Formats: sequence, structure tokens, C-alpha cells
Amino acid sequence: MKKNMGIVDRIVRIIVAAILAALYFSGTVSGTLGIVLVVLAAVFLLTSIFSFCPLYLPLGLKTTGKK
Repeated sequence: MKKNMGIVDRIVRIIVAAILAALYFSGTVSGTLGIVLVVLAAVFLLTSIFSFCPLYLPLGLKTTGKK
């Protein structure tokens, strides 16, 4: 896997994942929507850790900057 996510993209995803998890664990969002948001938060966190977003491949996107 080649990295295709830049640092700003990774930080934004981590912040969004934290917000979504906080909404679920505080009880603000529950039920099916809560579970969907937790799964989405997990995906955001994993893609941030690995600096790779599979959705970027078919779209041809890279946020790593120019080399």
C-alpha cells in the first residue's frame, strides 16, 4: 500500500472519528445510526493510522503533496 493521505487529511479524520465516537459513547446518538457512526469512526481512524484511503485509488486522489 502506497501512502495517499497527507498529514492534514489524517488529522481531520482523527478529529472527526473522535467526535463521532464521543457522540455515541455519551448517548447523544444511539441505535442503528450510532452503530453506523462508530463503524465510520473506526474506518476513519484506521485509514489515518495507515495513511491510506482505498476510496482515493479509483478516484485518483492524493493528499500527500507533490514530490
